Amino acid sequence: MSVKLESVVPFGRSLDEYQQIFNLSEDDLSKNILGVGDGPASFNVEMLKLGHVVTSLDPLYGRSAIEIEQQFHAVVDDVIQQVKATPENWVWTYHTSPDNLRANREKALTRFVKDYERGRQQGRYRIGALPHLLGLEDRSFDLALCSHFLFLYSEQFDCEFHLAAIQEMLRVATEIRIFPLLTLSRDKSVYVESVIQMLQSNGFEVGIQKVAYELQRGGNQMLWARHS
Repeated sequence: MSVKLESVVPFGRSLDEYQQIFNLSEDDLSKNILGVGDGPASFNVEMLKLGHVVTSLDPLYGRSAIEIEQQFHAVVDDVIQQVKATPENWVWTYHTSPDNLRANREKALTRFVKDYERGRQQGRYRIGALPHLLGLEDRSFDLALCSHFLFLYSEQFDCEFHLAAIQEMLRVATEIRIFPLLTLSRDKSVYVESVIQMLQSNGFEVGIQKVAYELQRGGNQMLWARHS
């Protein structure tokens, strides 16, 4: 049994989670970072408090803060109940329980909402969606991060979408990192190998790296790729 979702859920993650998910060093944090599909994450505002400006893209940012909150609360009960019903699928080290997971998602959402309108005015939250990051110039970012979208939703988005999306991320950034490599069913996405082959054939450096963060059991790897 696994978690079943019809569409992408509006869950956001914290700066600390991003650091673990993407093996972000202090040097990485000082780079010009693009967050692709950040949703209601507190990563952007927490980075701002450290003096770093992050650009976050998500189609969700066409909505108001109230609408985003409503979307979160419309799905969170169902997601947490599915998590509780599948205890063998999860590792409770970072988050200590399903209820703690929910509390951490709510904390990230609260921080995001408080910053959201100011961030939109400052251009830190921009409407945008893969596979076409319109309005972004080539190699305008040092690092592009994609958390819990590509590969995770392999049933909803096909291989062609993944290939186009990753090529687009590498158009706008010198390096990309994607986490996790598992689907919602906890299987390694069948698209990972196709992506690696495509990247290698196009002359990119590419690899898979183990990370400290693990929530889905076995989900502790990220894919990275960079221009040679």
